[in-house]
Amino acid sequence: MAVAAPSTIDDVFGRPLRDLRISVTDRCNFRCPYCMPAEIYGERYQFLPKDQILSFEEIARLAGIFASLGVVKLRLTGGEPTIRAELPTLIEMLSGIEGVEDLTLTTNGYLLARMADALKKAGLQRITVSLDSLDEETFKKMNGRNFGTRPVLDGIAAAEKAGLSPIKINCVVQRGVNDHTIPDLAAHFRGTGHIVRFIEFMDVGTLNRWDMKQVVTAEEIVARIGSVFPLEAVTPAYRGETALRYRYADGKGEIGVIASVSKPFCGDCTRARLSTDGRLVTCLFAAGGKDLRAPLRTGASDDELRSIIRGVWSKRRDRYSEERAGISGSGTGKRGRRKIEMYQIGG
Repeated sequence: MAVAAPSTIDDVFGRPLRDLRISVTDRCNFRCPYCMPAEIYGERYQFLPKDQILSFEEIARLAGIFASLGVVKLRLTGGEPTIRAELPTLIEMLSGIEGVEDLTLTTNGYLLARMADALKKAGLQRITVSLDSLDEETFKKMNGRNFGTRPVLDGIAAAEKAGLSPIKINCVVQRGVNDHTIPDLAAHFRGTGHIVRFIEFMDVGTLNRWDMKQVVTAEEIVARIGSVFPLEAVTPAYRGETALRYRYADGKGEIGVIASVSKPFCGDCTRARLSTDGRLVTCLFAAGGKDLRAPLRTGASDDELRSIIRGVWSKRRDRYSEERAGISGSGTGKRGRRKIEMYQIGG
């Protein structure tokens, strides 16, 4: 029997729903200042109790409904997803969903060396690892836990051996914090087949003390790397690709730059987010989201849940980054508004 084609939906600006980022936990073993500053998320901080977090069965059911509405890419995030117990079980469940073409995960890599094989065998296709610097002292400062780089580098090596490729390395760049290490990070992974993506420091959430003065723009990042290793621009691979792509002129791979501040890409954003407690969030900079957990747990049918999702996405008007850039031209607009924190919905 033929499987029905997905019933796709567009938002108010004609952007289709194609990607779903699923936060499987609000907890993390790092305390990166731009996401979960240690002075706020200390030992006494109360994270979500287990009964408020979506179960694997609930996540898989919702993911299947999203797939029926046109989602082809699932990305697992956190918090730190590898600290969710029995994570390979969830991946196996998601890998069997009809219509999903890309199943990936974003991790800080600290536990990856011991998990890479199991994740691959469960059906994970590729992986993105956060690594903000190769300089030991800089990295310790940025992860907030005094952890060194070795476990993360070992995790990347294990992921490569397991076949989780292509591997992407995410680096959030902050002026005066780690921007001096940009060329070293690019050099380390040049020629390995791994793609380093440098991310402009963004005003995600309300607790990371974002300041435009700390933003190193995509143009500057490309110029710094290009002065050492000449670069050539690459055409985007698909609509909604988050990173501006550049290849090394000598053919030894490529880098990406995510320029949400200086060159917003809201116009092609196809991403929805499912928070740890089951809210549908339509923008990384949103103030909140639509509760799907309550109807899910009170007997809503797939069609009823599908109708809720369709209703939310079809009314979606989010374009925060474009509005931020347009208000003053300096990136300082809209900082005062309430926003959901990044650890609740991933990056």
